[in-house]
Amino acid sequence: MKAMVPKGPSMNEMIRQAQKMQEDMQKKQAELEAMEYDVSAGGGVVKIKINGKREILSIDIDPIIVDPDDIETLSDILVAGVNEAVKKVSTIYDEEMAKITGPFGGGMPGMF
Repeated sequence: MKAMVPKGPSMNEMIRQAQKMQEDMQKKQAELEAMEYDVSAGGGVVKIKINGKREILSIDIDPIIVDPDDIETLSDILVAGVNEAVKKVSTIYDEEMAKITGPFGGGMPGMF
């Protein structure tokens, strides 16, 4: 008696699907890297522009926050703003890639 093996996609079809997923990911990555994001910190006194490559493009500081006797507060706000900017880009990147990879996201490290 022969065992019935369920038919699924052929190996060639699976390879084509993986290649398409890789192409889609590369296209989306390039698109995301070209985008720019604005983030503010300290109630809007610090504004940071960052691109999808996680490169800081500009930092605008409202003069009201600049106090020569309290540089520590300005430093804290800058650090918080930069961290928030990087987090925003990372979150958007992860969400967009998950739309492409679906259930395979994170499950095949190094494959893509």
